[in-house]
Amino acid sequence: MAEVVRKAAESAAHKPQAVGLAIPGHIDSAAGVVRWAPNFGAIVNGVFEYWRNVEIRAPLEKLVGMPVIMDNDANMAALGEYRFGVGKNAAKCLVMLTLGTGIGGGVVLSPDAVLGDARGPLVLVGGNKGGAELGHVVVNYQGVDCNSGEYGSIEAYCSRDKIVQRAIHRILRGRESLLDKLVGGELGKLTPKHLSLAADQGDELAIEVFDEVGTMLGVGIGNFIDIFAPDIVAIGGQIAKAGDWIMKPAIRSARNIAITSLFNDAKIVVAEQIEEAGMLGAAALALESLKWSR
Repeated sequence: MAEVVRKAAESAAHKPQAVGLAIPGHIDSAAGVVRWAPNFGAIVNGVFEYWRNVEIRAPLEKLVGMPVIMDNDANMAALGEYRFGVGKNAAKCLVMLTLGTGIGGGVVLSPDAVLGDARGPLVLVGGNKGGAELGHVVVNYQGVDCNSGEYGSIEAYCSRDKIVQRAIHRILRGRESLLDKLVGGELGKLTPKHLSLAADQGDELAIEVFDEVGTMLGVGIGNFIDIFAPDIVAIGGQIAKAGDWIMKPAIRSARNIAITSLFNDAKIVVAEQIEEAGMLGAAALALESLKWSR
């Protein structure tokens, strides 16, 4: 990471003054520590042990010679999408879900979205700075397991490996699909991108999987609409590139769950900054940190 920062600083037109990091998990930005990250870790004695209390900021600051500001990657993606994407730096409330290895979530509020004296945009991080873990909200408490230990969360249904697993199970049960041909019979190479390509060609199995996944995603979205009353719900991450295959069932499901007046005011869309939202948000946070220190 230090090598990347140094090279970027050397090629920048102006000398950078701070570094912004977007990191998955529960990020203690004040301490500079990753408190918990369910998708980072190592296999120990045959069991995956995820990160707990891993120090990041202090050693990186020593290596790059600049202050480092860090926060959760999905929170930063939400801020990046708010400032530079569909939020247009003007949304009243933007809720974002990022679909990838895990499911991240972030909420950005304008001063209009809260009661009291506030300046915005405001990123919701919660009392211990670990929010907003929207991907771990449970949509079926008797459902399938998730890496973080709970059952039936959005991540348990809509993350990369869970989507692929649904498709593989069907193929192994004898269902015909273009997916088998797309990976040359090596199902271990299957990705959501293959499902999207197959769905575009009318593959019944791929369309069916996206319909199921999108429906569960929509349950979460409907609940978030009721809680946050957003004017924009942005779906990001690489899996969002499946577009209508996942978005249509998600919107249909959310419509059946959310309060009608709140749903009607919410625009549910694919994010604009799928590739760079997290980096843009982290850069925006670092820029803000320079203002705070003045």
